[in-house]
Amino acid sequence: MQDNGKRGLFDKRRNVKAVIYGLFAACAVLFGLDAFIHRHVGHPWEAWFGFHAIYGFAVCFGLVLAAKQMRKVVRRNEDYYDE
Repeated sequence: MQDNGKRGLFDKRRNVKAVIYGLFAACAVLFGLDAFIHRHVGHPWEAWFGFHAIYGFAVCFGLVLAAKQMRKVVRRNEDYYDE
């Protein structure tokens, strides 16, 4: 890939910070809206405030931890194709 001197959107630290702060703000707004939006729940614990946000974060965190452990099992050497 050639470097043609053009800078991308995320090459500036200011733009990256703006996106991160925007995502945090969106998460906070959606978490706060949980108090005002009525949901039809199938289980009693789904009615808890912020259940879906907390559950989603916990599952995502668990997937990252599981992937780190799976990497040890499925990882190949760098010269795998040269053998």
